[in-house]
Amino acid sequence: MGKTIAEKIFDAHRVDNPADDVHVIRLDAVFCHEITTPLAIHDLVNRGKDRVFDPDKIKVVIDHVSPAKDSKTAMQGKILREWSRRHNIRDFFDIGRNGVCHAIFPEKGFVRPGFTVIMGDSHTCTHGAFGAFAAGVGTTDLEVGILKGVCAFRDPSTIKINISGPLPEGVYAKDVILSVIGRLGVNGATNRVVEFTGPVIDAMSMESRMTLCNMAIEAGGTSGICSPDRVTIEYLWDFIKDEYASKEEALEDAGRFLSDADAQYDRVIEHDVSSLEPLVTYGYKPDQVKPVREMESIPVDQVYIGSCTNGRIEDLRVAAQVLKGKKISDSVRGVVSPATTQVYRQAMAEGVLKIFLDAGFCVTNPTCGACLGMSNGVLAEGEVCASTTNRNFNGRMGKGGMVHLVSPATAAATAISGFITNSELYKG
Repeated sequence: MGKTIAEKIFDAHRVDNPADDVHVIRLDAVFCHEITTPLAIHDLVNRGKDRVFDPDKIKVVIDHVSPAKDSKTAMQGKILREWSRRHNIRDFFDIGRNGVCHAIFPEKGFVRPGFTVIMGDSHTCTHGAFGAFAAGVGTTDLEVGILKGVCAFRDPSTIKINISGPLPEGVYAKDVILSVIGRLGVNGATNRVVEFTGPVIDAMSMESRMTLCNMAIEAGGTSGICSPDRVTIEYLWDFIKDEYASKEEALEDAGRFLSDADAQYDRVIEHDVSSLEPLVTYGYKPDQVKPVREMESIPVDQVYIGSCTNGRIEDLRVAAQVLKGKKISDSVRGVVSPATTQVYRQAMAEGVLKIFLDAGFCVTNPTCGACLGMSNGVLAEGEVCASTTNRNFNGRMGKGGMVHLVSPATAAATAISGFITNSELYKG
């Protein structure tokens, strides 16, 4: 019987089977940021186990509140800095050279096909876009990962979602994943890997695939995952070119982890997006979605473009295409946060940031701050935000605030009109 990508990755990394459905797997990388990791560090120190399994496989960033907004967040950063120095962790990205974790770590080439990755962050599933198994974990599992380089998981049962098209012009990966979550429900993939396949995925950039996998957790998924292909190899080539004689050889090696034709899935879902419209969430759950045209009378106070979902250069370019030569509504605060320092630099060089500034946006440094209501764009009670982030939970971006999740194109168009609206890029 054939196997899925996730099953093949588990087979290649398994170090123990303490129970039939429990697998202890070896980790290729442990990612850390300043919100969840200090708790693990504190506990390890108190237990007399202030060690790391391999400093070269631990990657660290300060991103959630960057720069610190108060003494508490400053202390979280201090703990992480001192820990990284203490253990000679070279890949530490501090303020000024940092970025949102799930954007900067792929950008640095730290995720490869067949890798296993954990982090104390639910959106770690983003990294599955590279054909990896990547999952968010709690503090205890993070401690074990830091100390021993292993983590325990249940059987990687997989839901396969075959996405066919063609995808209409002006409809983007964010709309696709919102449609998938709307179909599955917020618990539809609980304790499952979500494997995205099909011609629409094949045609997507790595940035778009990361957007898809990023929100697998919003359907309850442990990890999102895409098959590694030539697009993957092209993205990674600068980081892996010394390991392979050619791109063809690298592609062949990555092919070891492709799902077999006779692999067994928990469910197989055919998802046709040929008539998909731009979507928007309307309640406090990410599966509550409607076409944008049904929400066009809803005014907003703020538009936010950024995050590990939609803050990459591809996203900023699309939004800038909508904004070029226009001004945002006087009733709207526009905030854009490029996901990494590199994205910021590239957007500046291309004139993308000038378009945002000319339109009336506030351009901030890379940070997760607004997404989880900690800094750089928090909402007041009763305010409404159209956001390219990944969660619309009650109070997510500020107590009493409402968040409507949209694509960068929809966000930009909404900023101009002051109401949720489709962009001119959508030709439906």
